[in-house]
Amino acid sequence: MPTGRLKSLTVAQAVVAAVWICAIALPPAALLGMRSAWLAELETPEAQARWDEFREAMREETGTRGPVQRKVPKSVEPPLRLWLRDYVWLAIAAWLVLGGTLGSFTALLALGAVTAGVSPAEDQPRRDRDHEEQHERDAEDAEQG
Repeated sequence: MPTGRLKSLTVAQAVVAAVWICAIALPPAALLGMRSAWLAELETPEAQARWDEFREAMREETGTRGPVQRKVPKSVEPPLRLWLRDYVWLAIAAWLVLGGTLGSFTALLALGAVTAGVSPAEDQPRRDRDHEEQHERDAEDAEQG
């Protein structure tokens, strides 16, 4: 493999690796960075009052008054607060596993596309050899048939 091609391949590998690492690391980092501010906002009495009002409105619509029969949420605290407090690590683990797997396969496809580009000058001897082998097989088949 020529050094220019090898150099472009290593650059492509470095770019794909950097993009993959950013795609895996940035969303959890952003979530953790904003988590404390969101939790502080959701732990205010106003946020709890809005949630209580919503639950009361759902309670009123559970009968025949509303156009759709609704169920009253069981949680006494807003679901986003519960999720950010108790389940954020589960979400991050799911992101790392699922996003990492999908990102890995996408990175492999991208690297495969980069490495599949063989120049015609490099590919010509192989095509000539394949053509000769096919010609020999055709001659043998003609003799047998």
